[in-house]
Amino acid sequence: MTEQQTGVPEQRERLVARVLAPNPSPFTHTGTQVHLVGTRDLAVIDPGPDTLAHIDALVTAIAGRPVTAIVVTHTHRDHSPGTRPLAAITGAPIVGCAPLALDDLGPRADASFDADYAPDRVLREGDSVGGEGWTLTAIATPGHTSNHLAFALPESKALFSGDHVMGWSTSIVSPPDGDMAAYMTSLEKLMGRDDRIYYPGHGDPVENPQRLVRGMLGHRKQREGQILRLLRAAPASVPAMVSRMYVGIDPRLFPAAERSVLAHLIDLAQRGLVREDGDAWRAAA
Repeated sequence: MTEQQTGVPEQRERLVARVLAPNPSPFTHTGTQVHLVGTRDLAVIDPGPDTLAHIDALVTAIAGRPVTAIVVTHTHRDHSPGTRPLAAITGAPIVGCAPLALDDLGPRADASFDADYAPDRVLREGDSVGGEGWTLTAIATPGHTSNHLAFALPESKALFSGDHVMGWSTSIVSPPDGDMAAYMTSLEKLMGRDDRIYYPGHGDPVENPQRLVRGMLGHRKQREGQILRLLRAAPASVPAMVSRMYVGIDPRLFPAAERSVLAHLIDLAQRGLVREDGDAWRAAA
């Protein structure tokens, strides 16, 4: 990723600027990318964590311009908590995904659900918000979370892809809310679009999005094939599969990898290809 200073706005194109939040981790890369859309009036997409320095940096980047909407792709805590202080400061409505708060069974504290997220308006597929010279249209992209939305900016053929498609890594799909079948369907949905560029929640802009999405679909299908080959050879537990499938990755990412493998297994079981057998999984007869 190109080097970017935390809290300093970077103009990506006429209608889009981004501000990097100070929350780097093995799961957020350099931090959450907050996007400002518009020139005279703004939408703020995924304002990120609720920390004083970060919210002050966003207010500085807004520079006194009216905020038409605070827009949220999904309610993991590295994306949505900043809605509350920013709404209090700007008076802007919070719009976007539906509320979703579950016990976090996943591997990372920074991705647990934001139980206090309270939108003024929930957007569904095809719903829009807009300002002077810009429009954001909601595209339902469940999979990473069941409430995940992406937002299209038709004026420049850009797409704000949240965590569904990121600019540095594949997305974690963590059951029970994360759903691999839904995730794959959402990727296929994006393949049917002709967006020019993606602005993800983490990592650099994606300048050839169709190629990346095609590669992500292929990667997930390869993982599915790995799982089936392992289980056809012998029953195995999820940790045992991960140790063989993810050779060389940062050990801190093993719990996240286990969640994605489990998501694949649940999808395969629903298709009748594998079954759970105590602490292990085996290929279906």
